[in-house]
Amino acid sequence: MILVDLHCHILPGVDDGAKTLADSIALARVAVSQGIKYVLVTPHHMNGIYMNHPKDVRQLTNKLQKALNQANVPLKLFPGQEVHLTGDLLTAIDREDILFADANHHYLMLELPHDSVPDYTVKMVDELLAREIVPVIVHPERNRGLLENPDQLYELVSLGCLTQLTASSFVGVFGKKIQRFTEKIVRANLGFVFASDAHNLHGRNYKMIEAFKKLKQFDGELAAKYQENAVKIINGEDISSPDIYRIRQQKKFWFFKKPIL
Repeated sequence: MILVDLHCHILPGVDDGAKTLADSIALARVAVSQGIKYVLVTPHHMNGIYMNHPKDVRQLTNKLQKALNQANVPLKLFPGQEVHLTGDLLTAIDREDILFADANHHYLMLELPHDSVPDYTVKMVDELLAREIVPVIVHPERNRGLLENPDQLYELVSLGCLTQLTASSFVGVFGKKIQRFTEKIVRANLGFVFASDAHNLHGRNYKMIEAFKKLKQFDGELAAKYQENAVKIINGEDISSPDIYRIRQQKKFWFFKKPIL
């Protein structure tokens, strides 16, 4: 299985991910062992703590790529950002302070605040889509606002957003509540790709093989679609949206039984 990882904090010393070059190389070796061949590096940008400007990210990506080549680690890196949603996003795009997930500037890896969905989110999404920029909402399963009101996720995908689910969430690393919500997102066709969101070798590691194994048990065609979508995003190709469903809150959720949608 050859995988594309669209979300990874592998650049050393730029955010809460890898701290040293040795950490980065170790993470890269684990990525390769998971079947990952291509990685979009996504350091945090504009989240109130970290700023990682395009020029710096490109330089650091090239530097790490050279180190991986010298260490004989067969992993291809692409420069990117995990862009935090702020009211200044459009200005940052106009100033070319944003890196996209693809060379065509079609997909943007967009992070919502962890505890809410801002009131201006829909308006911002409309503005981005009007510019033919498709937001890929990263780890929606860990957003408290979406967890409490899944209709907001349905609305964002209905507008034209895509979503990137974290492999670790799907296999229970962040707890049962987030795991169940991730399963519901998959069931409702509101998920489009898995990514690692790997930060380190311990708690925030790669779980891509485990996530795809679980997804294949549920729906092999959907697992293949997730892999295909990741390739299309990094290539800037269009992705067709399937029929999507609202997530209804239930007291119990059994992943391998027919969902109530």
